[in-house]
Amino acid sequence: MEEITDSREILEERYGLAVERIRAIPQEDYGRKEFKDYFDKMASFLLLVDDTKNFLEKDGLKNASLEELQKRNFELYADVLPEHYEESYANPAYAVRMFGEEYGRLLCGLYFMLRQLISAVYEGRMEDLTAEMELFLEIYTAFVYAAADHSKGAEVSGPGAEQTGGSLPDADEIRDILYWHVSDNADREEERMIRNMVSAENRFCVDIVMNSDLNDVRYLYGYGKYVSENELETTRYLASLPEETIATMADTYTEGYRMGFEAAGKDLSKKKTAGLIYHIGFERMIRRAIENFAKLGLKPVIRLETLAGGTINRQYGYDHKDDSGLFLDRRYVNRSLEASHAGFEKYREEARLFAGPAVVETFGEADFEPVNKPEAVKLDEEQNKVWVEYRNKYRDMMKNYIIEEERSFTIIAFPVPEVGPVFRELFDETIRLNTLDYMLYRKVQQTIIDALDMADYCEVKGCGDNRTDLKVNLWKLKNPEKETIFENCVADVNIPVGEVFTSPVLEGTNGILHVTRVFLNGLEYRDLSLTFEDGMIRDYTCKNFNDEAENKNFVKENVLFRRETLPLGEFAIGTNTTAYVMARRLGVESKLPILIAEKTGPHFAVGDTCYVRAEDVKVYNPDGKEIVARENSKSARRKENPAEAYFNCHTDITIPYDELGELTAVRKDGSRIPIIKNGRFVLPGTEVLNEAFEG
Repeated sequence: MEEITDSREILEERYGLAVERIRAIPQEDYGRKEFKDYFDKMASFLLLVDDTKNFLEKDGLKNASLEELQKRNFELYADVLPEHYEESYANPAYAVRMFGEEYGRLLCGLYFMLRQLISAVYEGRMEDLTAEMELFLEIYTAFVYAAADHSKGAEVSGPGAEQTGGSLPDADEIRDILYWHVSDNADREEERMIRNMVSAENRFCVDIVMNSDLNDVRYLYGYGKYVSENELETTRYLASLPEETIATMADTYTEGYRMGFEAAGKDLSKKKTAGLIYHIGFERMIRRAIENFAKLGLKPVIRLETLAGGTINRQYGYDHKDDSGLFLDRRYVNRSLEASHAGFEKYREEARLFAGPAVVETFGEADFEPVNKPEAVKLDEEQNKVWVEYRNKYRDMMKNYIIEEERSFTIIAFPVPEVGPVFRELFDETIRLNTLDYMLYRKVQQTIIDALDMADYCEVKGCGDNRTDLKVNLWKLKNPEKETIFENCVADVNIPVGEVFTSPVLEGTNGILHVTRVFLNGLEYRDLSLTFEDGMIRDYTCKNFNDEAENKNFVKENVLFRRETLPLGEFAIGTNTTAYVMARRLGVESKLPILIAEKTGPHFAVGDTCYVRAEDVKVYNPDGKEIVARENSKSARRKENPAEAYFNCHTDITIPYDELGELTAVRKDGSRIPIIKNGRFVLPGTEVLNEAFEG
């Protein structure tokens, strides 16, 4: 205990010295006028973080008025809000314009790193606060020393060069400082991330949910996340709902989680924790869910970094998505993997008892069309390769601790007020969608599966402006009485009900998949087109930008995740016509999350199959038949070469009913079984699905 106390005292002394030194920076003039404004603003931000630390230690969250909390929240995030972002050093375009490409990218990246301290100060992570402030001082000192010594460093260039004297530190020196900072702190950071992923030890978020007055919106400011009108209005709306409605929302969510284990034949009783992910503002539902999970023997694990707060500025996040390119190389990857291994070893028992994530997604945010800024950091070809290898190795490592065959998950979604005037009606409609009669859907979907099980392949063709023309090869059954190709998906891991899906046979799967407009992972794609040859993407493009090279790069980065190709990992038929009609009636088709959108037409996932890393676990439909199409020729290589078997991504792309000309099952003898024709279900026994169109 004495050693811990001494360590804390040393840390607080280091922190105090760092803050004292930072406090002096605005009063200093080290001879580089064009850089002084940057360091002054960074110092002011860090001093605001320190002021917030003092505010929190004095119980400011309990005692401050709503107006005081809102003022502090705004000040912490003001510099990166859209109205200020054009002239913010967090904007790579502005930073490069002020300092040139090398220094602009480095200092912009540093600012992004420093802004992570907002979460650190609210969680009370003194080591992170101290380390990041010392990083800032180390880089500031490098500039001061270079300016004082004209014989060293780079010559003055860039904006204002003719007005200032002194040299700049070599850009590689600044890059090395950043590299060694992230490398030296990798052990602590990876251990923290893994602990917060699998252990219920950190109760920061859980205590907010369980101990706050959820009728008082001031509790929202306890996370340190940006709080917008979305979060305030969501909180107020949930507070207005009767307890039985909240219970329905939470019960659907937790029951789906339980059913996911039951349907897959996995033993939930062996697990002790569940990972909860949600958007702040949903705490009333989450509190009830935590109580439900407790009845299942599960403690909540909530990671602050996985919780969504107010949308600060999506362009800001997009601009910094490749900042690791400032220092990413094989040496760093190996260092990071070593740190991750040490973290998993330390929390081996907690990882084994972790049941998996339970996610509450949101939808309805304003459309986002990203700008590809040439000033932003981009991974080069070698870094892309290293990054892909890192993801593969990390996932392979993680599955040794969080056993895929023993875990499950669930996902449910609700709208946010930003969707517009239809918010409250859409929210109520979404609750209705999430609680549709799954027995009805199970019966209808079994009818579709019975037809598909007789097929050799499926043909999918678009209509109107949709140019889809795709042949999807299917698994060949050896024992139709006991085996099936498609899974009958109702309302467990993916809520709401409404799809049948399979892992298609790659060889023989050919053609074009096209959608006129689709939103994937928050990004809009116009005229997205993927061409498949033997189940692998051979070509791709979209029409987001005027330049074709930019279109292809956009798809490669955000759909192929920097790979040269991906397989068609899933073929599915969505059956939730109620969701489709509701979205059309309320005018929110483009706002639906993939969780719901994938149920509103046939959809295709590029990347891994739905059975990734669990291919050898037998899965059965409600009729007792084993689902045998759990792998393809890529995932079949998992035992001999996992790096070639898995891609660590799975992106669903849906063709809406009104763009679908036909979906037909074709038997070996060439006879055809129409499933959908001109956007309507035509297979006998599925007509009930068309009632939503008529109502």
